[in-house]
Amino acid sequence: MNVLNALIQGTLLGGHYALIACGLAFMYQVMRVINLAHGALAVLAGFVFWVLADSWGVDPFVTLIGVVPGMALVGWGLQRGVLERSTRHGLLVPLLATFGLAVLINNLLFREFGADPRSLTPYIGSLSYDSWSLGGGLYIGKLAVLIFGVAVALLGGLSLFLARTPLGRAIRATAADPATVGLVGISARKVNAIAAAIALATVGIAGMFLAMRGSITPYSGMAVLIFAFEATVIGGPDSLWGTLVGGIVLGVVQSLGALVNPEYFLIAGHAVFLAVVIVRVLLPKTSLGRLRTRFAQWMP
Repeated sequence: MNVLNALIQGTLLGGHYALIACGLAFMYQVMRVINLAHGALAVLAGFVFWVLADSWGVDPFVTLIGVVPGMALVGWGLQRGVLERSTRHGLLVPLLATFGLAVLINNLLFREFGADPRSLTPYIGSLSYDSWSLGGGLYIGKLAVLIFGVAVALLGGLSLFLARTPLGRAIRATAADPATVGLVGISARKVNAIAAAIALATVGIAGMFLAMRGSITPYSGMAVLIFAFEATVIGGPDSLWGTLVGGIVLGVVQSLGALVNPEYFLIAGHAVFLAVVIVRVLLPKTSLGRLRTRFAQWMP
């Protein structure tokens, strides 16, 4: 029973990891940019939700109406002001630029809010602790199920968007060959800005649930980035559905590790991440690699 409970809770935890990794995976898949400010931006969004709830009493779910478009504008500005310029100078410069942005956000948040943790838990009623009974002493939290459902809907929606819509196909074509798409009338500059806006909009949603599920501090963005990065790499950075699989694998392994010893919760997840990296580095051309490539083509 303990193992079954660990599998269930780990799967739901994986949905949380997949949700916070969604924007990171999307930006890498369509722009080939690793955004090291991803975690800091999610925490920034979480603080916006907290300020509006604490100071004005605005329901966080209502705040989504304003924060998601606002984060999309931040994404547009990030692409035009930082990423577009930095990517012209190789792969390292965007990493340094987004790392610098993360440090800036962290310190601005610390200056404004101090080191005290903040949470949206007091502003969502009983959602944070309500649960359903599955019988046999097993329970699943309503908030955890909601987060898992949002992760599936978001990743599935983005996959369909990329595969079935003209704009989605333009984004994929730009990702494959940005120098050639201009010949067919596609503005790579505009498409990349739209892709960055979409990625940051998902970060806004992730930031809300991040602050609902626990607490955030100005410097908690690094932990968010690590878990998002691990989920993306474990599932395969070329597939959004792979991000969901990676998040579930990470969550389940952590839960099983904690079942053995609470101290193994983080170590087990990091160990699986390291094992996946080693396999992909040492065996890039195996049938496993080809299977992953086909999966990415089938489920973008």
